[in-house]
Amino acid sequence: MVAVHGSMLLVFALVAIAALILLITRFKVYPFLVLIIVSLLLGLAVGMPMDQIVKSFETGNGNTLGHIAIVVGLGTMLGKMMAESGGAERIATTLIGWFGEKNIHWAMMCVAIIVGLPVFFEVGFVLLIPIAFNVAQRTGKSLLLIGLPMVAGLSVVHGLIPPHPAALLAVQAYHADIGRTIAYGLIVGVPTAIVAGPLFALLIHRHIKLTAPNPLAAQFIEGGNGTGASTGGAARQKRELPGFGITLFTILLPVILMLVGSWADLVFAPKTIPNGLLHFVGTSDVALLIAVLVSFWTFGTQRGFTKEQIQKFCGDCLAPIAGITLIVGAGGGFGRVLMDSGISKEIISLAQNAQLSPLLLGWFVAALIRLATGSATVAMTTACGIVAPIASASGVQVRPELMVLATGSGSLIFSHVNDGGFWLIKEYFGMTVGQTFKTWSLCETIISLLGLGFTFALAAVL
Repeated sequence: MVAVHGSMLLVFALVAIAALILLITRFKVYPFLVLIIVSLLLGLAVGMPMDQIVKSFETGNGNTLGHIAIVVGLGTMLGKMMAESGGAERIATTLIGWFGEKNIHWAMMCVAIIVGLPVFFEVGFVLLIPIAFNVAQRTGKSLLLIGLPMVAGLSVVHGLIPPHPAALLAVQAYHADIGRTIAYGLIVGVPTAIVAGPLFALLIHRHIKLTAPNPLAAQFIEGGNGTGASTGGAARQKRELPGFGITLFTILLPVILMLVGSWADLVFAPKTIPNGLLHFVGTSDVALLIAVLVSFWTFGTQRGFTKEQIQKFCGDCLAPIAGITLIVGAGGGFGRVLMDSGISKEIISLAQNAQLSPLLLGWFVAALIRLATGSATVAMTTACGIVAPIASASGVQVRPELMVLATGSGSLIFSHVNDGGFWLIKEYFGMTVGQTFKTWSLCETIISLLGLGFTFALAAVL
């Protein structure tokens, strides 16, 4: 039982979110620590029993990490194997050959959507930016024209389409069907990526002139093969790239397995062994595990890597994701404190009185958390935990798959200075802070608003 009731709970929630923004942006406190501190202080401020505050945070943290840590780890391993084998380079060069240099921005968007499926935005960006540098040099086009469609594709996949970790967690929270979520995510995500990526890039690159030379670009281009600073770069110069078909198959294998799992009841009678087996291999953890094991052969031994090298790749790739994994877990803990303190119930009451659409509410809550924490993954995982009970209590019939898309769209709005991706793109593209706001931040906002709009349009016809 908490001491604070009614609308004052909402006031404390707003203060907590303001404190998040201030501590992260002004005082540069690490987001993981800020989320813990603000969660504990919020619990104390609203009068939660002290012995329940920490337990509440740990429960939310554990529930979130129990699923997402496995998915993040396996997805990162798959991305690492793709990078070391040259699979990302193979996909890029093949699509460039298909589209031609004139339409290279369309090719980069397609590359990003494919490559970004199993990995975090930051991982996908680091995999693809060396390719973007080399393509820009080879074609003589602006890095913005090449790079913005790439980051737009990565961002859309990040927020809307399983098997991306955040989208998978939202599927779980809303009890959505993963196969339909993938299908609807593509229907909403592809046109969104087209507008925010190639079309926006064609418009904005004429007005933003990047200063040359870019020292990061020079470093990657000097490698000669677009492989960047990857540990396997030198070895890959002597190694033949994997085939396009086998690369595409390996990357899309988890998606295929999840789709098969969602169709199990159409193929075999429920509660039979074949039906249970399809459901089993269609779970995100098992599907990604199978894909990683397959990648050890397609991207590993078939490319001449030894077992020791493959093992080293798997170990090396996990260290960089430790931070984001901890932040995601802390975001889940913060969301649980919001729920256990009664703030979620107040939001339910407010939403019911305002008769706010569950889709709009999911978008709005995710957008607020995104602006506060800077992480789209934290925003999506925290928001779906808050909004899922609200949506079920509202009495409004909304497809849970569309709730995933609306929440994901909200989680992508206006990346700014508290988002690691903002600084990543600023530094790699060689832009000023102002230029990054005019390009990347605006691109993210276009994705967020269009994603919501297309989700509402899809809801109208389903």
